[in-house]
Amino acid sequence: MFQYHCLNPIAQVGLDKFSANYVKTDDVNSAEGILVRSAAMHDMEFSKNLLAVARAGAGVNNIPLERCAKEGIVVFNTPGANANGVKELVIAGMLLAARDIVGGINWVAANADDENIAKTAEKEKKNFAGTELQDKKLGIIGLGAIGVKVANVAKHLGMEVYGYDPYVSVDAAWNLSRDVKHVINVDEIYETCDYITIHVPLLDSTKGMINKDAISKMKEGVIILNFARDLLANEADVLEALDAGKIRKYVTDFPNTTTSGHKNCIVMPHIGASTEESEDNCAKMAVKELMNYLENGNIVNSVNFPNCDMGVCNQAGRVAIFHANIANMITKFTATFGDLGINVTDMMSKSKGENAYTMIDLEKEASEEMLQKLSSIEGVYRVRKVK
Repeated sequence: MFQYHCLNPIAQVGLDKFSANYVKTDDVNSAEGILVRSAAMHDMEFSKNLLAVARAGAGVNNIPLERCAKEGIVVFNTPGANANGVKELVIAGMLLAARDIVGGINWVAANADDENIAKTAEKEKKNFAGTELQDKKLGIIGLGAIGVKVANVAKHLGMEVYGYDPYVSVDAAWNLSRDVKHVINVDEIYETCDYITIHVPLLDSTKGMINKDAISKMKEGVIILNFARDLLANEADVLEALDAGKIRKYVTDFPNTTTSGHKNCIVMPHIGASTEESEDNCAKMAVKELMNYLENGNIVNSVNFPNCDMGVCNQAGRVAIFHANIANMITKFTATFGDLGINVTDMMSKSKGENAYTMIDLEKEASEEMLQKLSSIEGVYRVRKVK
C-alpha cells in the first residue's frame, strides 16, 4: 500500500487513476509520493518516506531539484500535457498583438452610455486597425511539444514558419509540418521573422537570451511572444526597444512589476495551462508517472534523474540505486552482489549530469544486508528496494 499527498488541488480525473493500492493522506511526512502544482517546496523538510514528487505541469522552479536528487527523491513533470492549452493562448497572443482587440473592447466599454455608439465607432475604429497573420513570418525558438503545435497551426493560418531547435527530438520532428523551415542559427530567426515566440526551458544558457544584442538583429516592428519563462527575456532591454519602436508588442504570460501596465506590453496572468483539459491531462500524466515509479522503479519524465525503464519486474527482486555519476560505480555494485552470492539477471544504468540511476533485477529478494552494503558505497545517495 502506497500513500500520496497533494500539496495543491489536483484534478480528480487524475486521482481516479490511482489503483486500490494507493491511499491519500493528509500527513505529508507519511507519503511516499507528493503531487504538486505551484506550491513552494524549497523550504520543506522531506521525510525519509518520500520517494517521488510529481509536478502536474511543466515548470519545476518551485521544487529544490538538486536537494531532491541528493536525497534520492525523483522529481517528475508532465511535458506536453498542457501543450494544447498553451498553444491556443500563443495563437491568441499573436492575434491580440496584430490587431488592437483589447484597445477596441476597452473603448466600447468606456463609451457604453453613448446613444450613438454604433455611429461613433465607425469613426473611431481606424484607431484600432491592425495587420493580419497571413503571409507573415513566424520564428519559433524551441520545437518541443508546444513549439511544434504552434508551428503546425501557424502554417494553417497561412504564415511562413521558421523553426530553431538544435536538440529537436525524433517525436517532435515526426509531428512537425514538413513546410516548417528549419534553421541552424537562431540569428536567422531574429533577422527574418515578423513574430518570434520562445518555447525553451530556463537554463543558464537561455536566461536573458532575448536581450539588447538579439533585439538589435531583429526587424523593425517585430512582435515577441514569451509563454515559456519571463527570465528568458531581459525585460529592461525589451522595454527600451518597445519605447524606441524597434519592438511593436511584447506578449507574455508572466506578470511582474517590469512589464505590467506598460503601453506596448500585453501581459496575461499566467493562464497558459489554465484550462480544464490541461489540468486534467497534467493530473493524469503525473499520477501515471508516480505509479510506474513507486511500483516498478521506472523513471519517465524526470527532471533530476535520467529516464530508465525496465518494465514490470518478473524476477524475485529489484533494487534501485541513486548515485553520483562517477567511474566504477557499476563495478562496485556487481561486486557487492557477487560477494553475497546473488545473481544479477538484468541491469540498466543511466546518467543525467552529475546524477545517475541504476536498476538491477535479482534472482533473490534483496536482503537488508545487501541494501546496507550498497548504501555504504561512496557516491551512493540512496538505495531503494523496489521488489
